[in-house]
Amino acid sequence: MDPLQTLMDEHRVIERVLDALEQYLERSPRATVTDCQVELLRFVDFIQNFADKCHHGKEEDILFAEMVKAGFPREAGPLEVMLHEHDQGRAFVRELKRLGAKKDPWTNPDREELSTAASGYIDLLRQHISKEDGVLYPMAESKLSADVMQSIGQRFREFEQDEAGGGEHERLRCLADELAGRYLNSTAR
Repeated sequence: MDPLQTLMDEHRVIERVLDALEQYLERSPRATVTDCQVELLRFVDFIQNFADKCHHGKEEDILFAEMVKAGFPREAGPLEVMLHEHDQGRAFVRELKRLGAKKDPWTNPDREELSTAASGYIDLLRQHISKEDGVLYPMAESKLSADVMQSIGQRFREFEQDEAGGGEHERLRCLADELAGRYLNSTAR
């Protein structure tokens, strides 16, 4: 298992969900508030559990830790930027979750907050993924030995079993497919 390829493959899944979230935003003014809230919480589920817990968890706990051991500073340069962007993304998602869980119908300001938080998250993650794929991962590949990369791959597999739980990773990939299917592969509803 090439761990960097695994992360890039996960990026493609995340990007599909970002595309679906973008379409959700375009359709949400025409949908009932209840439908919008339920769907928003499905996006939040995917983002929190796949993009953050599983994907960012592997990066932060395994890859970035190995990069620090290899001499990359954690508090400066690319790792600092990536960690800061992970935190920015979490702030956007907390806002999305708050809106999805709101008991009262959304007001116009709520819908504006939804648009701001979701668009902010989409833009942030697209740029973030581009930096990781184009800069950070090639840096890691050039500095980490084949043995370290093999160890990272094994630790990724263990992480998915231990942290994401058996079957959880597949549930989240199915959720990504459902969201993409609903928002990307159908005519506007």
